[in-house]
Amino acid sequence: MANGWPGSTPGCRRSGSGPEPRREGEAKAASIYDDPGFFAGYSALPRSVAGLEGAPEWPALRTLLPPMPGLRVLDLGCGFGWFCRWARGAGAGQVIGLDLSARMLGRARAMTDDPGIAWLRADLAGLPLAPARFDLAWSSLAFHYVKDLAGLLAAVHRVLRPGGRLVASLEHPVFTAPRRPGWRQADFGGWHWPLDGYGQEGQRAVDWLGARVVKQHRTLGTLLNTLLRAGFVLDHVEDWVPTEAAIAARPELAKERERPIFLLLAAHRPG
Repeated sequence: MANGWPGSTPGCRRSGSGPEPRREGEAKAASIYDDPGFFAGYSALPRSVAGLEGAPEWPALRTLLPPMPGLRVLDLGCGFGWFCRWARGAGAGQVIGLDLSARMLGRARAMTDDPGIAWLRADLAGLPLAPARFDLAWSSLAFHYVKDLAGLLAAVHRVLRPGGRLVASLEHPVFTAPRRPGWRQADFGGWHWPLDGYGQEGQRAVDWLGARVVKQHRTLGTLLNTLLRAGFVLDHVEDWVPTEAAIAARPELAKERERPIFLLLAAHRPG
C-alpha cells in the first residue's frame, strides 16, 4: 500500500494467477484500499498513473539501491507493482511483491507479464517467508500504516541474508504528527505546517480521498531506534524535500520544501 503523494514460496502466486484467500483478521486493515470508491481515487493519483517516475522522491531513493542484477527482492506493500517491474527490468533475479489489498494485487497482476515476479497477499507483519532468503527489502510509503513496526522490522531482518539491504520511505513524523494536518496561511506570507502532538505517538485518523484513513505516528527517534533494535545497521537517513529541479518540473511541489513530507531510510543486516 502506498500514500498519494523470490524459488517458490508457499502461498505465492505468479503473475496472472487468481486471488489468495484472506486470513482471519486481515479484512479491516485491507478494507480501505479494497473499497471501490477509494481505490478509484487512488488509481487516479500521479504516482499511480506514472509509477516511479510520478513519485518525486524516486530519484533520491534510487541512489540508495544496490546494483540489481541477480538480486532476490522483496517489495513490502507493493501496490500496483511498479517497483517489482522496475527491479526485474534492472536485472533482479526474482521478486516477490507483497500486499494486503486484493485490489492492489489484482491491478499489479493485470499490469505484469513476468514469471520472475510472484505476488503474495499477506499482512506485512506476518512475512510467511524463509529466513535469509532476500538480498533487498524495499518498502514505499507503507511503514506508517503498520501498528507493530518492531515486529515487522524483526521479520524483515530475519528474511534478509547477512549483508542484505533494506531501503524504505515513509511519511515523515513531522507530517504524521498533527491532529489536524494541513497547510495554513502564514501571517508573514507564504505557507506553514502547524506541528502539534509530535511526542504523543500512536494512531492518527485523517481524511484522504474521501475516506478516513488510519496511520501510526512515531517520532524520528522511535523509528530509528526500532530499526537499530531489530539488528540493522543504519546507512542513510534523509528528511526528503523536493529539489529545485523537481520544483521547476512540478511547481506545485514548492511548498513541500517548508517541511519534510517523507523520511528515506537505508540499512543493512550485518554479517
